[in-house]
Amino acid sequence: MKRTFAFTLLAAAALALPGAASAKPMKADPVVAALADKTRPEADKALDAGRNPAAVLALAGIKPGMTVVDWGAGGGYYTRLFSDIVGPKGRVYATGHPKYSKPAVWEAIVKQHPNVLPQIALPEAQWLAPNSVDAIFAHLEFHDLYLPAQDGGNVPALDVPARLRNWLAALKPGGTVTIVDHVGLPGEPAVVADTLHRIDPARVRADMEAAGFVLDGSIDTLQNPADPHTGLVFDPAIRGKTDRFAMKFRKPA
Repeated sequence: MKRTFAFTLLAAAALALPGAASAKPMKADPVVAALADKTRPEADKALDAGRNPAAVLALAGIKPGMTVVDWGAGGGYYTRLFSDIVGPKGRVYATGHPKYSKPAVWEAIVKQHPNVLPQIALPEAQWLAPNSVDAIFAHLEFHDLYLPAQDGGNVPALDVPARLRNWLAALKPGGTVTIVDHVGLPGEPAVVADTLHRIDPARVRADMEAAGFVLDGSIDTLQNPADPHTGLVFDPAIRGKTDRFAMKFRKPA
């Protein structure tokens, strides 16, 4: 049965969780250990070469004990990694749309990773509680904020500036947002998002800075100069090999 969680209760949910056992001393780098976790699905490991998670996780700077939001978590690829990295004293909130979230998948993830809390709700209900998280991570999801109310339209269904202001308010001082997405050409973002599932990285930076964030780092590991930026990202000819940007933004302390 599908369950929908109230995002505004996110902080309260964290407080309601039973106390976790003391973490054992880490003998290895948390990122290295997470990637080597033997419980990772083979389907996830098959994506590693194209996603380069070690470089992305190094940029994101997720640490043990953090509370992280995996925004638009999909099948949980990064959720599982975050769970291992933050450890038993940390929390991972995995957001998703009821239409695209499979209850059986998330039940299995939570069984293996009890510090994961799925937050399944319609986009208009996906609001985060103030001062409740250390980091937000959006992998191939930022462009979806601009999806129009109806196909072929050019007006986003959501109030994007309001959503980003909510992210800023939800983060603790010094908290971060890491965004990885498919590079799109300049243009009306709702049209580019709707037709190609891409976004202009310059637009992302402008939006984030307008909301009050400051750019705190980027990597070029996922770039592919052979991608003309004009094709749908699901086209088999380019899928998994798109030109992607990765940027981290910080909430001023």
